[in-house]
Amino acid sequence: MTGDGAAGDPSARSRRATGAIVLGGGRATRLGGADKAAVLVDGIPLVDHVYAAVAGCEPVLAIGPPTLARDGITVLREEPPLGGPAAGAVTGIRALPASVTEVWLLACDLPRARGLVAMLAGVPIPPGADGVIALDADGRRQWLAGRHRAEALRRAAEPLGDAAGRSMRALLGGLVLHEVPAGETTFDLDTWEAIAEHEGRRGR
Repeated sequence: MTGDGAAGDPSARSRRATGAIVLGGGRATRLGGADKAAVLVDGIPLVDHVYAAVAGCEPVLAIGPPTLARDGITVLREEPPLGGPAAGAVTGIRALPASVTEVWLLACDLPRARGLVAMLAGVPIPPGADGVIALDADGRRQWLAGRHRAEALRRAAEPLGDAAGRSMRALLGGLVLHEVPAGETTFDLDTWEAIAEHEGRRGR
């Protein structure tokens, strides 16, 4: 977004200050090693549901293979490749421009990402908190379903050094996160059975 109109639009400025990091699926062992992000769900690749949810963010960084590439998406590879979710997240965090103040951190396998992002976007990060994070229907934190202060993520990433093999809990567990019950919007698809069930429900 460029030009005087965007510069004078507070909502446009807010979108520019918010980036997004989308983790592209790793080894997907529960899918037999398939490219999870490319699996068709509701007629489009799974990752495109997530891209649609963060449309307007700048930048949108996708961590994973070249198949994640789309117009307006910057694809990065975690080091080492397939080094795990924390390694992917840290790769994205370290690539964020200094101008970014808040960051979405999302998995690629969220078919209801638009509803999830819309819900969390309406929840300001409270004073003294580092971010907002979704709770699933069972009340569990979904580490790859949240929006965070960029500076807090940078601080969290620094002590990890080489994050290969580390968990998202290791990266984010020390942050002060405001929990938001998000119910079925956190539903993810990480097995063929879950994908078939989801598609079956859509066809009814």
